[in-house]
Amino acid sequence: MEDTRNQNMQPGLEDRVVKALIQRSQKAKDFAYCPYSKFRVGAAVLTVDGSFFTGCNVENAASNLGICAERVALSKAVSEGHQRFKAIAIASDLKDDFISPCGGCRQFLIEFGSQWNVYLTKPDGSHRCMAVEALLPAAFTPEDIQKEKKEEEKAQSVDNYG
Repeated sequence: MEDTRNQNMQPGLEDRVVKALIQRSQKAKDFAYCPYSKFRVGAAVLTVDGSFFTGCNVENAASNLGICAERVALSKAVSEGHQRFKAIAIASDLKDDFISPCGGCRQFLIEFGSQWNVYLTKPDGSHRCMAVEALLPAAFTPEDIQKEKKEEEKAQSVDNYG
């Protein structure tokens, strides 16, 4: 029951890999610590070398200290030396809508590139696939920081030799 509205999708993931990724995200949801919202979220990320990392949301009584499932999964991967990703799947208990990452997670995802796949899922396994860039148009990215540094260096060289 795949949703065919794919936007800027990176080709190449086999159906069995997508299914495994989604299943891992659904399983990760089972470990969510969400005593306040009762809104369970799981995520599974696939690295370019084929490794999987999962995460779940972890709430805190000081609500701004909670962390989303997507950021947990990516942080686990990064802490194990991975920084390049093929896809992430996100799961929740929403039956009528595909789960979508919050704004903070969208920014966190784009830190690792704009052209990798995000699978928005439902509990029945149906999904919608989008590229990270489709979730956060006109994003602030690491490239923007490099542009700013180059502009500062250019301005300094004009001041020094101007």
